[in-house]
Amino acid sequence: MEANKAIFLDKDGTLIPNIPYNVNPDLISLNKGVLEGLEILSKLGYLFIIISNQAGIAKGYFEEEDLIEVEQKIKQLFDQKGIHLSGFYYCPHLETGSVPRYAVTCNCRKPNPDLILAAAKEHHIDLTKSWMIGDILDDVEAGKAAGCRSILIDNGNENEWCVNGNLNRVPNWIAPNFLEASLYISHHYKLKEDEQGTFEYSQEI
Repeated sequence: MEANKAIFLDKDGTLIPNIPYNVNPDLISLNKGVLEGLEILSKLGYLFIIISNQAGIAKGYFEEEDLIEVEQKIKQLFDQKGIHLSGFYYCPHLETGSVPRYAVTCNCRKPNPDLILAAAKEHHIDLTKSWMIGDILDDVEAGKAAGCRSILIDNGNENEWCVNGNLNRVPNWIAPNFLEASLYISHHYKLKEDEQGTFEYSQEI
C-alpha cells in the first residue's frame, strides 16, 4: 500500500490567531490565507494533521474534553473549502503545571517529535515526504526530529531564535504567512507519476 504524505500543522498562531488558552469555539477563526493554502496542498494529496501543545490543561485552565469543540470548530472552518482534517494530536503536559496528573515530564510536548511519530504510525505516513508548518522553532524542531521538512512562519511569535548548534531548529524555509508556506511546498515538492505508475518526488531544497 502506498504510504500517505502529510502536512503537520501547529494550531495557535499558525492556523488560527493566538488567543492564549482559548477553548471558546466562538473566538476561533482561521488566519488569512490558510484556506487558500490548504486548498493548494490538498490538491497535491496531503493529509492534514494538527500537532499542538496544550499546557492550559496542565495549568488547570480548561479540561481535555474542551478541546473536542475546538477540533470540531476547526473542522467546520476547513469544510468551507472541502478540506478534511485527518487528525488532532495534542500534548496536555507541563512539568510546572498545577494539575498533578499532567504536571509531568513527557515525550509528547513539542519540540519532542512523539506526537508526529504517533500520527505517522496511525495514518501510515511517510515522514520523508511530509512537512511541519509552525510559527516557533519548537515546531520546526519537532518536525525535523521526526524526519519531516519544516517551515517557519515568521509572524513575530518566535522571539528567542535560539538554535545553539541544533540543526533541527533550522527551518528548511521561512515564510511570512501560511499561504506563502503552502506555495513553497507546492513549487518545490511536486508529485510525479513515473512510467510504472508509482510516485516520485522532485524537490529543489
